[in-house]
Amino acid sequence: MAVDAAVAAKPTDGLRTFPSVNPATGEVVGEHKIYNEAVVRAAVDSARAAAAWWAELGWKERRRLLLAWKGVLARRLGQLAQLVHAETGKPVDDATLEAVLAVAHLDWAAKNARPVLRARRVRSGLLAINHTATVEYQPLGVVGVIGPWNYPVFTPMGSIAYALAAGNAVVYKPSEYTPGVGAWLANTFAEIVPDRPVFQTLTGFGETGAALCRSGVDKLAFTGSTATAKQVMAACAETLTPVLCECGGKDALIVDRDADLDAAADAAVWGAMSNAGQTCVGVERVYVVDSVHDEFVRRLTEQAAKLRPGDDREAHLGPITMPGQLEIIQRHIDEALRRGARAVVGGAQAVRPPYVDPTVLVDVPDDALAQTEETFGPTVVVSRVRDMDEAVERSNASRYGLAATVFARNRRRGRAAARRLRTGATSINAVLAYASVPALPFGGVGGSGFGRIHGPDGLREFARAKAVTRQRFPLPLNVTSFHRSGKDVRQLVTLVGILHGKRR
Repeated sequence: MAVDAAVAAKPTDGLRTFPSVNPATGEVVGEHKIYNEAVVRAAVDSARAAAAWWAELGWKERRRLLLAWKGVLARRLGQLAQLVHAETGKPVDDATLEAVLAVAHLDWAAKNARPVLRARRVRSGLLAINHTATVEYQPLGVVGVIGPWNYPVFTPMGSIAYALAAGNAVVYKPSEYTPGVGAWLANTFAEIVPDRPVFQTLTGFGETGAALCRSGVDKLAFTGSTATAKQVMAACAETLTPVLCECGGKDALIVDRDADLDAAADAAVWGAMSNAGQTCVGVERVYVVDSVHDEFVRRLTEQAAKLRPGDDREAHLGPITMPGQLEIIQRHIDEALRRGARAVVGGAQAVRPPYVDPTVLVDVPDDALAQTEETFGPTVVVSRVRDMDEAVERSNASRYGLAATVFARNRRRGRAAARRLRTGATSINAVLAYASVPALPFGGVGGSGFGRIHGPDGLREFARAKAVTRQRFPLPLNVTSFHRSGKDVRQLVTLVGILHGKRR
């Protein structure tokens, strides 16, 4: 809901505003308030009361309301996609696909919250045979979410939908590049839940996000760069607020000697170039087994050369949403070329603000920026390797570990490589497939962050596990009492020896 309604006691008139701008045209899309610390704290306070009400509704009623919200989103996909296009510049069809994925995840979270989080009995064991044991998952209370601009619907909804389904209220701070999308999400939810600030959006810049980190929320879910994640963690540490961080990546795609090269090339182009390469799980490195390297590069080159950036309906890629990223992309390309790399598509002249032409680099040194740092543009580096072992080794030689892709017809080799890759997710013979499976967890390791959204693990991220035991009858042997005797302890030792002391 509009935050002003949630914090009516704290007038928000007089707050500074900022424009949301279409990065392709420079057109002002909307005007949004910069919410300060006082408003943030008031919003969190109001959310806390709403969280208690939301939790008391129970599984069935929350499911009904969330599915009603899903219906609103599904019926207005076109409107949402147009807004995403206007604020990010990405093609409308890509924005539509993003929104569809978000709807699917909202559906899954709403329908599976109760089966995943309901109280369940666990075995007590012989030492506590006279007790029943139960685990239940309780809502945390208020969850703060700080979202990115590159996928302003799908990515934050991985936290928002799952936190709401788990019984929490949510206060969301969207990126300053996509504030309108964040406000739209909260306003459509308010159509279903009009009288309680269960889901609020607070627009602004880094100061607003920092205030949310220090506001006393019960958990903070952040998506963004690794550097910013460290600042978020430091701010949250002041109040011991637990944090879920989904950060950047330098994802690899591996091509085995028996791979379907057409499919692998198509996947590499889509993984590297879609959304103008502004994808945390985008393909930035490709390792190809020597025997098929040259043919793969030929097919990849053929496909990538056909892509065109622009703002019209026929364009394959949109602009670079964040202007500052253009300098990083240019630096990565220039340094690679200066150190002996070759551009088989694009190259030094690819950066044409606000667009970047697709660029494919080969013969890039392993320690070049284009190999080690997140480029976040429509560029990809292709490297030759001896075999799958070397491909996995070089893929893992990165501080990032978000996701990866393996192309191999041999199931055993493909699965073995996928398991050995140090990532939170890996897809085989398809790219980014894990994102379309709501039951799968999503998150990274190392510099790519920690914690998981989506699936049962994503629901549990926004709940606290509580253990409950109930004594059904007393035992004659009671060692947790000052009335115990030495005989009681000796009997306990004998019992443990019988249960656990057998030689194997």
